[in-house]
Amino acid sequence: MLTVLLATKDRALVLREVLESYCALQPPESGWKLVVVDNGSTDNTPDVLAAFSSRLPLTSLREPKPGKNAALNAGLEVAEGDLVVLTDDDAFPAQDWLVQLRKSADQQPEYSIFGGAVVPRWELPPPAWVHWIAAGPVFTLTESSLPAGPMDPSDVFGPNMAVRNSIFQAGTRFDKRIGPSGSSYAMGSETELVLRLASHGHKAWYVKSAVVEHYIRKEQLATDWVWQRAVRFGRGQYRLFGRHHYFDAAKWRGVPLRLVRRTLKQSVMVAFASVFARKESLFRARWRWNVFRGEIMEARNLAVNNGHIGSRLRADRSANHSNEL
Repeated sequence: MLTVLLATKDRALVLREVLESYCALQPPESGWKLVVVDNGSTDNTPDVLAAFSSRLPLTSLREPKPGKNAALNAGLEVAEGDLVVLTDDDAFPAQDWLVQLRKSADQQPEYSIFGGAVVPRWELPPPAWVHWIAAGPVFTLTESSLPAGPMDPSDVFGPNMAVRNSIFQAGTRFDKRIGPSGSSYAMGSETELVLRLASHGHKAWYVKSAVVEHYIRKEQLATDWVWQRAVRFGRGQYRLFGRHHYFDAAKWRGVPLRLVRRTLKQSVMVAFASVFARKESLFRARWRWNVFRGEIMEARNLAVNNGHIGSRLRADRSANHSNEL
C-alpha cells in the first residue's frame, strides 16, 4: 500500500479538477490512500473535499498552523503503507502515475527516494521568455532530457516524488523553517528534505514514466511574478547552500561581502542590457539580480535570527548564573 499526500490552501477550483483526475487513476495492486491537508483555507475547499469523500480513498485533515510543511507533517501522522507519494494541489497525474511509482519502488529496493517527471499544463499559451530561463526554478518542471535511473537528489521536485515511509516512521519530518508560508519565504522545502536524506546515505531514482502535469496559472506568466519567484528562489538557495559556501567569508551585518559585490555587478549587467535593448539578455540579467537579492535577504534574516537566538542563550546563561549565586 502507498499513501498520496498533498497540502492545499484556497485553491478550491483547481483542487476540484485535480481530484477529478484522481478518480481516473489506475490503482496499484497493493492499494492506495489519499491524504489531503487543508492548511487553513477560507474558500470552499472543505466542500470540495467532502464531495470526493465517497469517490476516493480520501482522508482529509485541517492544519490551521500556517506553512505547507506544517501541513505535510500533520499528514505524515496518518500515512499508511511502505511508500509516501508527495505532490501538489495543482498537479494533474497521468492515469498510470501510481502504478509506475509503485513498480519502480518495488524494483529498486536499494533506493529510498523517487522522483517523477513534471511537465507543464499551461492555462494560457506561454510567452517567449519561458525559454530564456531554467524551467525548474521558475515553474518546477523537470528537464525532458533527464534519463530514467539514478538521479541527483536536487533534481527531485515536490509535485512528483515519493519517499519510503520507513523514513518518516523513524521520525523524519519536513523543516518548517523553509517552504511556502505566506507570500514571502525561502523556496526549497522538498529539496531540503531529500538533501538531508542523501547526507544520510539515501539514494534517489528517476521514474521518467511517472508523469504529472503542473498547472501554470496565468498570473505566473507575468514578469512581476517571475521576479518575486527569483527572490524566493534566491532565499532558498542561500538557506540550502549559501550559508555553507560563504561560511568563512567576510560579512557586513551577516551578509557576505562577496555576495554584495556579485549583486552590484549584476545590477550593472541589468543596466547594460537595458541600454542596448537586448530583451533576452535583460530578462536573464534581471532574474539573476533578483536571485542575488533573495540571497542577501536570507543572509540577513538568518543573521538576525541567529542573533536573537544568541541573545536568548546569553540571557539564559546569565539567569542560570544568578540562580546559582
